[in-house]
Amino acid sequence: MQMQPDAEFGLSDARRILGEVFAPWVQDLNLAVERIEHAQPADAPDWQPGALLRMPFSERLCRNGGVVCGQALMALADTAMVIAILAANRGYRPMTTVDQTTHFMRAVSSMDVLADARVVRLGRTMSFGRVTLLSAGDNKPVAMVSSAFAMLPG
Repeated sequence: MQMQPDAEFGLSDARRILGEVFAPWVQDLNLAVERIEHAQPADAPDWQPGALLRMPFSERLCRNGGVVCGQALMALADTAMVIAILAANRGYRPMTTVDQTTHFMRAVSSMDVLADARVVRLGRTMSFGRVTLLSAGDNKPVAMVSSAFAMLPG
């Protein structure tokens, strides 16, 4: 998968990468890229580039008691952050997760989960971000995630 940074990077590119680059078990989560943002609006001085992904509810993602398991939520957050970094980079670049810290705030069951991923710093060798996981039914936070990625040679 080769893409030149600074090339036009759109929603179709993000969706294609989601289907081609990630492990088959991540693809089995049926994640959908709903939005990417890489151009700062004129009226938003504190804006950060990012992506919004959706994980559709499935009983297969639930632990005992019908609650979406933490492993699925963490995989959603990690994947969303990769897509957000690619959007900020405006193209594909290999990377690997170095650190991910998840603070679970409340359980979610019988609902899709949204991941709003934001790039805090896009660097040459390291990039950092934050993800807010939200219950799609009421748009309330489920978890907060901070992460760091090593940017690999390409």
